Amino acid sequence: MAEQGSVRPTTARQRILDTSFELFARRGIRDVGVDELVESSGVAKATFYKYFRTKDDLALAYLQRWYEERSAAIEAAVARHQDEDAPALLAVFDVFEEWFRQGSVEVSSFLHVLMEMGPGHPLGRASLDYLARTREQLAALAREAGLRDPEGFAWSCHILLKGSIVAAVEGDALAAERSRRMAALLVADSRPSADAG
Repeated sequence: MAEQGSVRPTTARQRILDTSFELFARRGIRDVGVDELVESSGVAKATFYKYFRTKDDLALAYLQRWYEERSAAIEAAVARHQDEDAPALLAVFDVFEEWFRQGSVEVSSFLHVLMEMGPGHPLGRASLDYLARTREQLAALAREAGLRDPEGFAWSCHILLKGSIVAAVEGDALAAERSRRMAALLVADSRPSADAG
């Protein structure tokens, strides 16, 4: 639908983003320079700066892209599990298990960038924001499941997810499954008691 003249710039921007996704996820933000991003994406430096004023602007786009992919994957998994006996919100752990099995290094991106840049840096603040949005997603699922204290549940479940990321990096092939079992106990503990009403 786009005119031919507009296809090339979109492709160049996408190549830059794709390159950043690979390099930033594997090595962090500080270790990757603009020259390497330019060379690896096959664009001119002027093209890079046409789309991204600074490397931090590109890193913010990288974090946004990962958040969108992560959220979409979680929503799709939850939708697939709606008719099962187990709470759909446990499907989140299935998503992480698949990523761990694939060796998807971007899984730890928000934690990695937060630790690398610190909470006061714009990229650290963006990571904190995306982590908070993930907790909100978990809280919404907890509300749908009728759990008590959805926000408290989301914090606890998020601790399990973040712990599974670290355990997977350490080499635990069962990190997501272990976390899922603990989350199932948390779900059971968070259900309203039968005599509460």
